[in-house]
Amino acid sequence: MDIWDTMYEKAKPQFHPEEVSPFVYAHHVVCAIEAENGEIFTGFCIESCSGVLNLCKAPYGAGSGMPCGACREFFYQLNEENEKMEIMEDFEQRKTVTLKELMPNWWGKDRYAEAKAK
Repeated sequence: MDIWDTMYEKAKPQFHPEEVSPFVYAHHVVCAIEAENGEIFTGFCIESCSGVLNLCKAPYGAGSGMPCGACREFFYQLNEENEKMEIMEDFEQRKTVTLKELMPNWWGKDRYAEAKAK
């Protein structure tokens, strides 16, 4: 079993789309993230009409699990090194793409450079 199988199996139990209320929908987008130390963390999306927790939309077309634009931005803002993170584009083919490939000209690079210069 490779790391992608392992992460898929860890996230799989989180996938059980449900309406929490007439305004909140949860567990329709799930993820697994491997930390540098090898620990795997899982999570799921909570979508609400208020937008407060609304970072993701359910993926469309060919089983795409790409993070939405807000999530991509959030990953970059957490740590510039996240540009190296691999995102599964096609599970069956084991095709991945990096965050930097998805956002090659990210606007925040200057701010990180300024912070490093201080």
